[in-house]
Amino acid sequence: MNLKLHKPLCIFDLETTGTNIAKDRIVEICILKVNPDASRESKTWKVNPEMPIPLESSQIHGIYDEDVKDAPTFKEIASKVMEMISGADLGGFNSNRFDVPLLAEELLRAELDFDLSKFKLVDAQTIFHKKEPRNLGAAYQFYCGKTLENAHSAEADVMATFEVLDAQIGKYDDIPNEIAPLSEFTFHNKNADLAGFIGLNDKTEPVFNFGKYKGQGVKAVFQKDLGYFGWLQNADFPLYTKKVFTKIQLSGKF
Repeated sequence: MNLKLHKPLCIFDLETTGTNIAKDRIVEICILKVNPDASRESKTWKVNPEMPIPLESSQIHGIYDEDVKDAPTFKEIASKVMEMISGADLGGFNSNRFDVPLLAEELLRAELDFDLSKFKLVDAQTIFHKKEPRNLGAAYQFYCGKTLENAHSAEADVMATFEVLDAQIGKYDDIPNEIAPLSEFTFHNKNADLAGFIGLNDKTEPVFNFGKYKGQGVKAVFQKDLGYFGWLQNADFPLYTKKVFTKIQLSGKF
């Protein structure tokens, strides 16, 4: 194994009802946990999203309403998911932009706390796009010399993603093989939340990335316009983004 791990790394993939982080739901999740000694364990769950799966989504991942009608809801498996990822770092393919934010939403809906600060995030797609711009199937062929069978099956995608990530570490001498610096390498932009609504300025202070206060410090805005905080909490933002806004607002009181 080319990766040098100091703690477990959980590579995971989600199949979902769509791509809206705040509204869509998981229909399948696979987690591959790789330990520092290179031992591995994996779990795959079909999930009842408690909403109809749009046909266009089913045609991509092959999971239809009938396939998950008797499956557990995410809330019913949330504690198992949290148990598996606790104490580990997280990785995936396009995971920083999609899988991690959506997983955080599902965990928060299940009333389990997700704290981004406890995880290092590594995105194999970012490495691939910085080095060899393509998709997962092409990455698998390029780095591993294999054809990706059953693409958009969570299990097939997650297994291929780990192989790609490990092969990337072996191929590029200028890419670190440890998770902390690798996490830094795979971030496009630094944000305080997962969906990118709250950025960080040069002093690593949270700033708005949108709206009438774009570019201004969040804490300063809340101090002069508390009503804006109330509007944000009632608007259609992801739960994790609202959690970060609340933390910033409370910190301004002390």
